[in-house]
Amino acid sequence: MGTTGCTDLMMLLHRTGHALETELTARLAEIGLTPRARCVLSSALDAGLTQTEIADVVNIDKTTMVVTMDALESAGYAERKPSPTDRRARVVVVTEQGREIVAKADDLYADVVGSVLGSLPDDERAGLVNGLTRLVEGRLGTPVACEKPPRKRALRHAVG
Repeated sequence: MGTTGCTDLMMLLHRTGHALETELTARLAEIGLTPRARCVLSSALDAGLTQTEIADVVNIDKTTMVVTMDALESAGYAERKPSPTDRRARVVVVTEQGREIVAKADDLYADVVGSVLGSLPDDERAGLVNGLTRLVEGRLGTPVACEKPPRKRALRHAVG
């Protein structure tokens, strides 16, 4: 609650997002992965997307995407292959080892999210997720013009 008695939505979203990211980071570290790496690998599975397209989907900048892909390639989880439609672009292909690690990571992710949502009453779970989804896809989907916008935080390092 703010000093005026109004709910501070930004602080609530920030605190819950930070707590969830911290818990996911800790759990995924157990298998040597991070939330950002999981997002990139999950987005790349059988999608035929380029690095740039995945960066847009995952909402990370292109430099962070390159660093993430370098780490994923070094770990043997993904490869960059020439696009069949644009020789300048690289398509991200998940290796068999990458498929195995992303399956483990997705299971851990589902456990954490299930536990978090499970702490809410049944009738509030879907409403929370649906409401947040509608905000991100609608009203809050495009940042407003701002002379000094807050910096987008990148999720932690790419691989363990």
